[in-house]
Amino acid sequence: MRNEQQLELGIQQTALQQSPWLRLREWWWPQENALYDRVLLWLALSLLAIGLVMVTSASFPVGERLTNNPFHFVMRHSMYLVLGLGLLALVVQIPVRYWFNGSAALLMIALGMLIMVLIIGHEVNGAKRWIRVGPVTLQTAELAKLFFLIYMASYLHRRFDQVQENLRGFIKPLAVLFCFAMLLLLQPDFGSLVVMSCIVVGMLFLAGARLWQFFGVIIVFALVLTLLIVYEPYRMRRIVSFLDPWQDPFGSGYQLTQSLMAFGRGDWLGQGLGNSIQKLQYLPEAHTDFIMAVVGEELGFIGILLILILVFGLVLRAMQLGHRALQSDQQSKLQFGGFVAYGIGIWFAFQAMVNIGAAAGLLPTKGLTLPLISYGGTSLLTSCVAVGILLRIDYEVRLAQLKVAPRRGGSR
Repeated sequence: MRNEQQLELGIQQTALQQSPWLRLREWWWPQENALYDRVLLWLALSLLAIGLVMVTSASFPVGERLTNNPFHFVMRHSMYLVLGLGLLALVVQIPVRYWFNGSAALLMIALGMLIMVLIIGHEVNGAKRWIRVGPVTLQTAELAKLFFLIYMASYLHRRFDQVQENLRGFIKPLAVLFCFAMLLLLQPDFGSLVVMSCIVVGMLFLAGARLWQFFGVIIVFALVLTLLIVYEPYRMRRIVSFLDPWQDPFGSGYQLTQSLMAFGRGDWLGQGLGNSIQKLQYLPEAHTDFIMAVVGEELGFIGILLILILVFGLVLRAMQLGHRALQSDQQSKLQFGGFVAYGIGIWFAFQAMVNIGAAAGLLPTKGLTLPLISYGGTSLLTSCVAVGILLRIDYEVRLAQLKVAPRRGGSR
């Protein structure tokens, strides 16, 4: 009888193992026998691979026009990609406590770089956002996002109770954000300021800030951003062109109309990889800000849907990691890692939403790259570092869970 029960149990387990839903669930959820997040790694590598292919396709015409070398941007993107993967592998080896201990120094470095770029920065189209270091061009705002995020996570870990209980603990990180805002507006880099503001608000909300404080900050931010838009004529033109790009299709609405035509030509299955017409000197910034328009034209709705699923999966994975890390002991550095994971998830989600929304005409154009996909050396490097930090946090969370897990067949 016992043998029959064991046989029946073995048959049931075999049937479950053959279930595609069970296999999908086991692939998605953390496994005890794996010390790193395979799903997160494969999602990031998939986005990097798609980015390399699409940057290659979209940058040929502009590379030929600007440098007489159609492979110019492809080679630079490949260089940054190799460097980014090397940084990812290096960051995975760095314990989370090192980021916590160095958070104040990273904050000072970020402020120093934002000041330095105003003095010795390389100016493009009236904006000083880049510092040239040999063959590499660094966009300081991208590094500032990551360093400020790490500081915010360390602050929430150290002042967790104060953020929840009194207004002073809630206001302190906003004062630091104000300093960053002034420096970013001097570049000017309005898009990075909006991203950093959303990261701060999101992390404060997830840390348990009081609702009246949370909504008060949102209202103040909305008023300030509105005033900044009204104050600068070029920002106001972007809003007007977003509302009705066809009113001035060869002026303020040119980028958006060309992007919408690219999406329209793509239809469901696209025109085929490399067959975009809009990238042939019609659509400006086709390989950076409007790379999703080229994806839509060449790969169609299916290609866009694939990227959306991969980005959503990466963000969801980061938020799940943050939740698991915060379930650990509050005095542990894993709680700091949880806030870092939350911040990276908010960062990737919001920046992807703005980039894709702007290309599709759902949001005003803002000049933000699509993480892990768009051409942009510093953006690609910081995104790879962020993924490496996520993998390290996940590794330490799994290690902590293995240490506290009860042993099987313990002493009797």
